[in-house]
Amino acid sequence: MAWAVSTREAECQRQRHPSNPREKLIEKQRVFQSIHKHTYLKGPYDKITSVAIPLALASASLYMIGRGIYNMSHGIGKKE
Repeated sequence: MAWAVSTREAECQRQRHPSNPREKLIEKQRVFQSIHKHTYLKGPYDKITSVAIPLALASASLYMIGRGIYNMSHGIGKKE
């Protein structure tokens, strides 16, 4: 009987704190499957890589395009 109690306690402890990589992977899968967001926004830093960096690149490119159009229309920065 004592053996059954100790194995039950060990099982509970394993469920609370996954120790081997397979258990950690299964726990992360459970967490990610329970989140109701888009797949590319589920991780902790995914908003930075999926939203902030593309917005920064798009805004920088639009600024440079606008500056180039302004310079061409006013004849600024021509090489002679």
